[in-house]
Amino acid sequence: MTDRQQIFDSVLNQIVPFNKKGVELSEATTFAGDLEWDSLTVMDFVAAIEDEFDIIITMNMQAEIETIGQLVDAVAKLKG
Repeated sequence: MTDRQQIFDSVLNQIVPFNKKGVELSEATTFAGDLEWDSLTVMDFVAAIEDEFDIIITMNMQAEIETIGQLVDAVAKLKG
């Protein structure tokens, strides 16, 4: 299993408690559109991801991350 796959699996596990509508998750799933998260949910989720991976995701990075795949790439880069 690759590091990216491990990150992807971990991100999916972090999403589960926030996925109130039971949306099917994939690399292309969007946080705002598909999951319909508001800004408070996003902030809580980002905090969970930062704790899980011991990283800091800046506001500028958050603004550019729209899909699960983009988040996985960002986490991989920050951990790199």
